[in-house]
Amino acid sequence: MVGMKTTVRILPTHRPRTAIALAGAVSLSGLTLAAPGAALGAEGDNDIVIGVIEQAAPAVVTIQAPPGSFEELDGLTPDDIELPEGMELPEGFEMPEGFGDLQELLPEGFDLPQQFGRGGSGSGVVIDSEGLIITNGHVVGDAREVTVILDDGRVLDGTVSGVDTLTDFAFVEVEATDLPAVTLGDSSELKVGQLAISVGNPLGRFPGSAAVGIVSGLDRSLGVFGNNLGGERLNHLIQTDAAINSGNSGGALLDGDGELIGITTAEAGLNDGIGFALPIDLAKPIIEQALAGEAISRPYVGVVYTEIDAQIAEEESLPVTSGALIGSLFQETEAVVPGGPADDAGIEAGDIITAVNGLQVDRDNPLDLQVLRFAPGDQITLDILRDGEDLQLEARLGERPADLG
Repeated sequence: MVGMKTTVRILPTHRPRTAIALAGAVSLSGLTLAAPGAALGAEGDNDIVIGVIEQAAPAVVTIQAPPGSFEELDGLTPDDIELPEGMELPEGFEMPEGFGDLQELLPEGFDLPQQFGRGGSGSGVVIDSEGLIITNGHVVGDAREVTVILDDGRVLDGTVSGVDTLTDFAFVEVEATDLPAVTLGDSSELKVGQLAISVGNPLGRFPGSAAVGIVSGLDRSLGVFGNNLGGERLNHLIQTDAAINSGNSGGALLDGDGELIGITTAEAGLNDGIGFALPIDLAKPIIEQALAGEAISRPYVGVVYTEIDAQIAEEESLPVTSGALIGSLFQETEAVVPGGPADDAGIEAGDIITAVNGLQVDRDNPLDLQVLRFAPGDQITLDILRDGEDLQLEARLGERPADLG
């Protein structure tokens, strides 16, 4: 569904290493050496990398979310537990009691492990010199106040001003002026093979660390697991072999010009050389909202759709090999949300959306990404293929409902 729930949670400290792992807040228990990324041979190439790091690294900060306590778990019900899709709790399952008593048995100062809640260290990137920082939602978790450590060592109080559960971006504000800030790049122009440099605080112990690699892939989708045992998906990710480790979440992925092209988000467990970043273009509409002091608001169409490719077109005998087929081929669910923008526009199950405002819907420009380029209240023109007939429908985008996460 365009506007469906994609809440992401912090990865447990002791995670199954075969799973895709969010690279977020960490609680250290050891150190693993990472394999190097793509090496640069020419001295001129090294000069480019050094220049990028000197230019942009001062804008990368450390974010520390406050820890929780076991007492916070008292009063939870089975409905509070998020499970991966397809998993269910045993019939009659009841939550254990006495988490608060467990806290009393632990040494003084022992805080709630992050797999049960908050706590740990991640990264963030200053995008406005007046104190606006972008990071990952799973870095700040449910916290509203965090600690921000600047590149120059200053420690500031930070306020979480917004979390976008659709994409796992979050914003933190600090009271400061004249901070070093990055320049936003254009992730839509990325090419596989171009230079990529990650900067962050791996393992929560090495602030300002940089790693060099390339853009290894584009438009990746991943299932991730979080601290509430919930399984979710991240879409449209940049894949890179620049080292991304726990603690790098919320950090910077930079291009050869030192511009911010992504926010580092996930690592691939034991698979060294496979890391992922959210493309910065996904954040640009909500960055504008954050700079204006507005609450985060995402557009909403109100449809479930299947992305058409050549295989699906052949299997379903469709007349086109790209577009968005309204309805799911993989699960029983309502194709068009009653009373939603798509319903009001006259979109029906089985319709194929082939273009939005004249831009073709295909692998490079899928429907959800196209919609995210607009704001709630914008009117868009949808090219529709229905029973072999070409139609054009006007839809006014709504605001994504809060209950979608």
